[in-house]
Amino acid sequence: MRPRRAAVVEFGAGSATKTPLLLEAINPAAYVPVDISGDYLRESAAEIADLFPSISVEPVVADFARPFDLPDSIAALPKLGFFPGSTIGNFVPRTGTDLLRSFRDLLGVGAQLLIGMDKVKPIERLIAAYDDPTGVTAAFNLNLLERINRELDGDIPIDAFRHEARWNDILSRIEMHLVARRDVTFTISGKSFSFAKGSSIHTENSHKYGQRGARVLLLAGGWTPLAEWTDPAGDFAVILAEALPNRFAP
Repeated sequence: MRPRRAAVVEFGAGSATKTPLLLEAINPAAYVPVDISGDYLRESAAEIADLFPSISVEPVVADFARPFDLPDSIAALPKLGFFPGSTIGNFVPRTGTDLLRSFRDLLGVGAQLLIGMDKVKPIERLIAAYDDPTGVTAAFNLNLLERINRELDGDIPIDAFRHEARWNDILSRIEMHLVARRDVTFTISGKSFSFAKGSSIHTENSHKYGQRGARVLLLAGGWTPLAEWTDPAGDFAVILAEALPNRFAP
């Protein structure tokens, strides 16, 4: 089922903490981590190269959501895309489908994709996870306003907003919002904005997939599911899919 001596292409590699488990399991010929943060990428790629001296490590600095090229040195190798975590859930289905199609175009027919997807859970658990009592997620969300102030010359009063996690059942997703505690006016890059009390800034989505929904998304993106693994509780899935030749009939 797995390609022999493949090139593993990891989209959004970051610190590559999950990567050694995969590399140990399949012993690929090459590893191509892709990330937009160049310095961070090169550091993590060097660590992987030290751990696996027999594997060619070739980092690519790029935004994986935009077109980019793979190294010529892996052109003849079978490809295995690696998209762990649950990043696909941050994309609405339309753009998630487009992203999967771009992966297919990049890796080519016959390539495989190992992708992580967060599963649907009881609403109470989801809300608790995205509005944790220690305030970690709230701080992460409110940091968006701090970055706007710092990087876009804003003067947003941070205390005028509060974090709120909402479950959107129709769209099967957690939504993160910054809700105005009071009427507030502020400027960003010289432009004025006003928010009424109770209105919100919708900052992020995290879509949750059932078994059928995950497979339909992959199929729409040009990938045929081959196998699926979950944790014992069924909270998270890792799916292996293949880019089969296009068919124009049922």
